[in-house]
Amino acid sequence: MTISSLNEHDANSNKYLRGKYSICGVGETTYLRGSTQSTRSLATWAISNAMEDAGMKSDDVDGMLSYSGNDSTFAPSVAGDLGIRLNFYMDVHGGGSSIEALIGIAMGVIEAGMCKTVAIYRAMNGYSAVRIGGTGARSAAPILGDQIHHRAYGWQSAGQMFAPTFLRHMYDYGTTPEQVAAVKVAHSKHASNNHKAYYKKRYTVEEVVSSRIICKPLHLLDCCVETDNATCIIVTRTERARDCLNPPAVIQSVVGRCCKPRSDMHYQHGPISTVAGHYARDILWPNAGLGPEDVDITGSYDAFTFTTMLQLEDYGFCKKGEGGEYVSNGTIELGGRRPNNTSGGHLCEGYTHGMNMVIENTRQLRGNVDCSCPIDKNGRRQHTYNYKEGGCRQVKNAEVTANLGWAMPGTGSAMVMAKDHR
Repeated sequence: MTISSLNEHDANSNKYLRGKYSICGVGETTYLRGSTQSTRSLATWAISNAMEDAGMKSDDVDGMLSYSGNDSTFAPSVAGDLGIRLNFYMDVHGGGSSIEALIGIAMGVIEAGMCKTVAIYRAMNGYSAVRIGGTGARSAAPILGDQIHHRAYGWQSAGQMFAPTFLRHMYDYGTTPEQVAAVKVAHSKHASNNHKAYYKKRYTVEEVVSSRIICKPLHLLDCCVETDNATCIIVTRTERARDCLNPPAVIQSVVGRCCKPRSDMHYQHGPISTVAGHYARDILWPNAGLGPEDVDITGSYDAFTFTTMLQLEDYGFCKKGEGGEYVSNGTIELGGRRPNNTSGGHLCEGYTHGMNMVIENTRQLRGNVDCSCPIDKNGRRQHTYNYKEGGCRQVKNAEVTANLGWAMPGTGSAMVMAKDHR
């Protein structure tokens, strides 16, 4: 995909909302294992931090969206705890790919005049309560509905359901476990410079492929971390966001829960090594007026190492079949051409169903990523751009970011944001 081809189709794209909305506040809790707090308490913690980041008070927020897998607390209760009276709220069922989709919904309801500013949160005790891996009490739950079909194939956990997609990519293109292990290596390097990350150890390819097999071909270190935490972002009109405490991250384009044919069983519609980004990119890039080559930083949903590779391919950052080379040649590392998940992502920082990568890209566009770089007398962090262990993680001259959300191989969401220059 080229800029010239994008421009040819730009007249037919939805340019009206480009740049009109922004993320004005971001917040999170500590990434923990064993929070000893309810999801209601975690949610209020994260939202309070986001409001403080934006310089907002309770009266400044009148919309709220949340997403969960029956493992959180609904928005009206959380809003009441914070003294927020809502003009609009919605609690949706969903995990991966939800955040970009809900950002689109927030833009829509504000555009419709239903509210002015929307806080979007995800609160989960993903280690001490409902574990995403399907273990613990969840594994003993009754089999209902479509699960009867899935369990026949041994598909209980996300890893078991997604692994055939990676196996097929290996078969079709010769992709190796060592190549995708480089995703963990890159993200662990980034996490080592992030004091918030749950795992800060830098890993090698050998350590990843030598870790125990969870389900073929996934090793333990190919899989994300399970944590207890909450995250929040606040969306409003860009003109209003410019009055907030921090510079806005300006939204250029959103794709919400685009899917392949037969997303419930995408293996019945090939090729199975192709994911929803193949379709979503036809909305994302024309609406943004940009192409993959214009992006400085990517934030991919890294539930597993290979989910990053598949998304980067199908959104057009490299040709199909070249993802293994793309993620293993240094491109996605800090100091590389297009760093990915500069906080460490789900593999290392913490697991929040996609929102922490949006938070990180927002901070990257502001130029105020928190790391160990010195702070001057005015309270501004002076980034060194030295990415050694324990050093900087701010990308120099970051102008455009892309977030790539994933629910499963057949479903995805995405968003492009840009730095504000006004």
